[in-house]
Amino acid sequence: MVGATITPFKGWNSYTRGLEAVRQAINSFIRTSRDFDAVVDFAQVIRESADPQRIRPDYDEGDHLHPGDKGFEAMAKAVQLATL
Repeated sequence: MVGATITPFKGWNSYTRGLEAVRQAINSFIRTSRDFDAVVDFAQVIRESADPQRIRPDYDEGDHLHPGDKGFEAMAKAVQLATL
């Protein structure tokens, strides 16, 4: 089973610090848990380096929640096919 982190969403209309804390806690579990055969860190792949709670502007579909085509391409490249 492959675990995948939850991507950033700061700027989305329902974003709150509380929801961000939940995302961080879940992602920490996914990254450190031994429950998965592999982990794909989508949050790391598409985050904005200057503001890691946001999707990189060039990867953002525009709503600050969903990746655009470039974001999905970057996420696809992060998947190691040998782990599937």
